[in-house]
Amino acid sequence: VQLQASGGGLVRAGGSLRLSCVATERMTTTAWFRQAPGKEREFVAAFRWREYYADSVRGRFTISRDNAKNTVYLQMNSLLPEDTAVYYCAAGNGVIMSTMSTGSAYGYWGQGTLVTVSS
Repeated sequence: VQLQASGGGLVRAGGSLRLSCVATERMTTTAWFRQAPGKEREFVAAFRWREYYADSVRGRFTISRDNAKNTVYLQMNSLLPEDTAVYYCAAGNGVIMSTMSTGSAYGYWGQGTLVTVSS
């Protein structure tokens, strides 16, 4: 399975971006993680039957999935400078709820797309 992420870029604080991740196969669970410079990778959002969000993005980001296109999206609104990071999409089958936010639960990863939010 291959994942191709796109949509990153430079945006001012308060702005919006939409990330896309196309997979070569449909997977049960798809997610977004991010890694800021000098920080650990962190969970952002996941989609499996319903949406799951990190507290830091809930209410500002929306994850959605188009099964017909094997594509997952991350709509990011009200962006903050602290949202600056490389965003990675991930996918897997058999990801259980308790591990939804754990990177090691996902078997497939995209190459990452850089989001930079200026203040």
